[in-house]
Amino acid sequence: MGTMPIGRLLISMSLPMMISMFIQAFYNVVDSMFVAMISEDALTAVSLSFPLQNVIIAIAVGTGVGINALIPRHLGSGNPERAERAANVGIFLNACYCVIFIIFGLTMSRAFFQMQTNETDIINYGTTYFSIVCIFSFGAFFGQYFEKLLVASGYSTLSMISQATGAIINIIFDPLLIFGIGPFPEMGVAGAAIATVFGQTVAAFVAFWFNLRKNRSVKFHFRQMSPNSRVIKDIYAVGIPSMITIGLGSAMTFLMNQILLAYSTTATAIFGIWIKLQSFGYMALYGMNNGTIPILSYNRSAGKPERVRKIIRLAFGTALVISLAVMTVAEIIPEQLLTLFSASDNMMSIGITALRIFSISFPFGGCCIILSSSFQALGRARYTLAVNLCRQILFIVPIAGLLSVIIGDLTAIWFAVPATECLSLILASLFFRRISKELI
Repeated sequence: MGTMPIGRLLISMSLPMMISMFIQAFYNVVDSMFVAMISEDALTAVSLSFPLQNVIIAIAVGTGVGINALIPRHLGSGNPERAERAANVGIFLNACYCVIFIIFGLTMSRAFFQMQTNETDIINYGTTYFSIVCIFSFGAFFGQYFEKLLVASGYSTLSMISQATGAIINIIFDPLLIFGIGPFPEMGVAGAAIATVFGQTVAAFVAFWFNLRKNRSVKFHFRQMSPNSRVIKDIYAVGIPSMITIGLGSAMTFLMNQILLAYSTTATAIFGIWIKLQSFGYMALYGMNNGTIPILSYNRSAGKPERVRKIIRLAFGTALVISLAVMTVAEIIPEQLLTLFSASDNMMSIGITALRIFSISFPFGGCCIILSSSFQALGRARYTLAVNLCRQILFIVPIAGLLSVIIGDLTAIWFAVPATECLSLILASLFFRRISKELI
């Protein structure tokens, strides 16, 4: 990480993660596509379940990101023992998460959907789907964790293989379990949930096996898995901003759904489709972030500021190019994208305009993601938190609410998305300018 040419290093670390996260986002989209074939109510239920499902992802990814930055930092400063200790403590944390969400899934799933709608079918679909995802969240937590251990130790390709394995299994079993193809029973929304957790669990076991067999930077020891306050603090110092970032997305989606439900459940379904497509469009950038953070962390700890500067510059330029390409595609084929989700005539009439407005946000959001994530690796995680708090809550929800009250037209509300991404990029640029001389 400290000697390889920057371009080659960024590609070798980021490309496998970009591919794996692209595949992961693809199966999230495919999951919604198959659910939409059941009914629009089923798609709406899955969209309404996204905020809670995203909380699981937020905690899993945040803990993994903390490890992703902490282990290279210890390795770069010549402390492999501390790196190994951190890796083992992370296993304890993920086990605690699993217990908490099993209890939540058994007791609170139905109440969450009853808070949002009185439609019986949507409540039943949502409760079924999320209960399964929540109770069997083992794969989500440990899959993310073991994959991040591989990335932190320089084995990005193995992480890609484990994620791709889980994604492919999910894609294969989705139609089999939803529609009852061949020897499989027809399970509807429950089948979609089972396919999801099955794919996540297989990915977790594959990543664990790779760590046991290939990862020489860390070893698993039961005694080292006991909680250690210093290690936990170090993990969360970097991980909590990522947790909050993704968790804020859950809060944002929930609040936006409440605004949109005043117009129709179809508007909520369209926003849910956008969230899936947005994640798909940004996955290459998230993958690049996962590859970039350990490189920045290592070189900062190793005292190589010139490499840090070059890495950020190259990552930013790459993000801009990717974002512009994604925006262009979304502007050209919104109708075809909605067709993938079995859109009705009503959904199509609303959704085409919505997707075209939403897609304007891609270049602003892509560049903002790169800048705000670099703050974490450079020891300024509070700036990451501030940017994402504004991006996910403080900008978009008030803007959407004001547009709804002042203009009262659904089309106007869609403009809250690009406006938010533009303002967030301005804020991230100001923060980066403030710390660039000090840190780089």
